Amino acid sequence: MGSAEGRIRRRTSADDSRRPSAGSPSASERPGVERHRPDRHNRSVIAWLAPQQPFPPLDAALAEPNGLLAAGGGLSPERVVDAYRRGIFPWYSEGQPVLWWSPDPRMVLFTAEFRVRRSLAKRVRQHRYEIRFDTAFERVIRACAGPRQGQDGTWITEAMIGTYVELHRRGVAHSVEAWREGELAGGLYGIALGRVFFGESMFAREPDASKVALVHLVERLRRDGVPLVDCQQETSHLAGFGARPIPRRAFAALLAQLIHSDAPPAPWIAGRWTAPETDIDRDTETAPAP
Repeated sequence: MGSAEGRIRRRTSADDSRRPSAGSPSASERPGVERHRPDRHNRSVIAWLAPQQPFPPLDAALAEPNGLLAAGGGLSPERVVDAYRRGIFPWYSEGQPVLWWSPDPRMVLFTAEFRVRRSLAKRVRQHRYEIRFDTAFERVIRACAGPRQGQDGTWITEAMIGTYVELHRRGVAHSVEAWREGELAGGLYGIALGRVFFGESMFAREPDASKVALVHLVERLRRDGVPLVDCQQETSHLAGFGARPIPRRAFAALLAQLIHSDAPPAPWIAGRWTAPETDIDRDTETAPAP
């Protein structure tokens, strides 16, 4: 889910923002690229991937910029899914090659540790928004990619939109939407694999709309036995919800357990979900953070 709203790597016009462009080096600042394999003795060199070439091991990622692992390889749906399964995600700007990242530490949210501040809990209990799943995926991702005051460009390129829309068609990428009076007020999208949700980006056209969507998403994931939300980058905003950094190796081990195990994948509810009652409705003392 990177930014003031914290990543889920996001964007918004009201209460979210996208992954900071400073985290991705400009064309003139990018580390060197090795077209075959990373040079273990030159930690400023990364692998350049051919279309069918596998990713290098995670420990080949650079320390600075933190987690930059490889470039190239295309952005096919199959490549993207393989990346997430390994703890890797794409993040690049228009005009750059596809850049692949696996930062250390990794920011994660264990759904059992999710916390909501009292002011947001009050907003959730007002039932101001109708929460829907997967009814407007492309609208959500394009809203996340929209222009934002004070920032040039977007990391959510047209190529990335096309890939994630196709992943949505295949039942892998999902949107959570907050609607009010028939208008899309905010939301988020991400990838669901096994029993992990990989948060990607958020947007809001009304204050707290995307946060309310996040509360309902985590409630749904917790009820469906999904223990982990990948937030990718560390921010104080996400820490306020209970997210915390863990070592990259620990994150990879969790993925092996939650994605590659024989456990059935969590169900995903498409369509409208109004959830007449959440844990916040029932228990205002334990859900909100102090």
